[in-house]
Amino acid sequence: MFGFLNVYKPVGMTSHDVVSKLRKLTNIKQIGHTGTLDPFAEGVLPVCIGKATRLIEFLEDDKEYLATVQFGVSTTTYDREGEVIYTSDKKLVSEDVKNALKAFEGEISQLPPIYSAIKVKGKKLYEYARSGQEVEIKPRKVTIENIELKSFDEKLQQAEILIKCSKGTYIRSIANDLGQKLECGAHLIKLVRTQAGRFRIENSVNLEFLDVVENLINPIDLLNYPKISATADDIEYIRNGRALKNKNIKHGSLVILIYNDNEICAVGIADNDVIKLKKVFL
Repeated sequence: MFGFLNVYKPVGMTSHDVVSKLRKLTNIKQIGHTGTLDPFAEGVLPVCIGKATRLIEFLEDDKEYLATVQFGVSTTTYDREGEVIYTSDKKLVSEDVKNALKAFEGEISQLPPIYSAIKVKGKKLYEYARSGQEVEIKPRKVTIENIELKSFDEKLQQAEILIKCSKGTYIRSIANDLGQKLECGAHLIKLVRTQAGRFRIENSVNLEFLDVVENLINPIDLLNYPKISATADDIEYIRNGRALKNKNIKHGSLVILIYNDNEICAVGIADNDVIKLKKVFL
């Protein structure tokens, strides 16, 4: 079995829980996911089955989220799981939030939450936090392609915000930073990942109703690179790990090699007049 699954991760499960359940369902150990979701978050979780785990690096990795932010309260973890560390009676209107969101457009410098799995000196940040140790956290560059206010409940002081962003963006940090910018504090209370690369929420499948074979996605349908059909001679070259003659693919481009009409046999990269093999699946 070889391919991708577009799984809907429910609230309460970790991404690892999803993988563990799929391993039991399929009796396949070689299963991995392409992006962790916190237990309180839900939504799209792309999963790779079998040799498709070797294709993770070639998948598009932009993300889209629908985040619900609570204003007036800040927490240690920047979300509803943490301890309250600040409260404010300041009341916002939707225009306040819309104007503040403009500062988060494009490439921004973001400080990851102390309660995160990022490693510093071989130790995860949340381990420093739990032990009360101080550690220097360096900001990281991330790109916010689009950020917009979808709704605002003035009574509850809650906003629904749609965010399309690059890999590695912490939505919890956006919520916290938004609260700081508006001088009232804020934290994330709900998070739904609506898209991960070419995996979209409307096509995702609930684990309870998942038929792995029926819902397995052919990698060819999701890898957005030039594709060429491998001839019988090409197959022999691929089996022996030899470079192929370039078939009019632009230098430096990744290329997917296909056989039997719709099966992937290799991934290569065009190097002038040849295609050098990067991954072989025969």
